[in-house]
Amino acid sequence: MRLILIILASLLLLIQFPLWLGKGGWLRVWDLDQQVTTSQKKTEDLKARNAKLASEVQDLRSGTGAVEERARYELGMIRDNEIFIQILESSEKTRP
Repeated sequence: MRLILIILASLLLLIQFPLWLGKGGWLRVWDLDQQVTTSQKKTEDLKARNAKLASEVQDLRSGTGAVEERARYELGMIRDNEIFIQILESSEKTRP
């Protein structure tokens, strides 16, 4: 009776080995699930970035507001008959 119990227990362990550590085992499935979750997060981030860029392209194509804003802030350009005033903040506090 004891021999049969040992044989059955060893067969049970042999059956469990592929389930946990085999090619399609639970550990492999868990690892692949983590990879899928990471890939989905990256995909969502890239979709949001693409939507933002598409919106910016649409603004640049449709109107002059976005082009004018970029010219002002990135290139420091001003329109005709405008006066450019630059205010520099002092590093020292002035006393009243």
